[in-house]
Amino acid sequence: MKVLVPLPDTDFDTTEVAVPWRLLSEAGHDVVFATERGGSAPSCDQRLLDGVLFGKLGAEPEPIAFYDEMIRTETFGSPVSWRDLDVTSYDGLLLPGGHAPGMRQYLGSAELQAFIAQFWATGKPVGAICHGVLVLARSKDADGVSVLAGRRTTCLPKFMERSGYLLTAWKLGRYYRTYPAYVEDEVVASLASPVQFERGPLGTRRGTRTDHRHAFVVEDGTYVSARWPGDAYLFAERFIERLG
Repeated sequence: MKVLVPLPDTDFDTTEVAVPWRLLSEAGHDVVFATERGGSAPSCDQRLLDGVLFGKLGAEPEPIAFYDEMIRTETFGSPVSWRDLDVTSYDGLLLPGGHAPGMRQYLGSAELQAFIAQFWATGKPVGAICHGVLVLARSKDADGVSVLAGRRTTCLPKFMERSGYLLTAWKLGRYYRTYPAYVEDEVVASLASPVQFERGPLGTRRGTRTDHRHAFVVEDGTYVSARWPGDAYLFAERFIERLG
């Protein structure tokens, strides 16, 4: 199976890309990366490699090791352009997140949103995690309604986004606030009813490859969503199950 992963030129979340890439590759699937213009390798949010604050709050060692492997692959080094995508060429679509300013290129792209809406209409598997749910919520059908309107979903919960901001604002300003509105608020507004949104548990412990007790995903048909990097392993596994 061929899975498309669109990315901004910079600032995507290390874990939310590298963990699904690794698990998809191990399962025998081909991962194709796409950036706006294509041709040049994108880069993740450097703070997640170095540690956001005093060496803390960044990606865990295993996802960083996966990222180091991923960036050495030919497919990552030569992404296609999301301006030239054809929905018939891919069997699945995975939408990662990230919160740093460079993500706006991806989250706000009308061209990418139009492709996502076309892909969604095929009924093929779609996975979205963290801010990736936001670009999905912004993708509209022919009637101007969000493709998410009739689905159950999660996304980056407000309590996590607010906590990250309050903890680091004295040093990093609005680093954890990609937009004035919280991700959760915009996603919920795109749904037919607020009851379709599932926030998940309040804890911030991360799931791992071998322990999903602290991970959370929402599954609705061929669609899988997750909240943050701590859900990445379970999210990738459930998405792979839908690829068959």
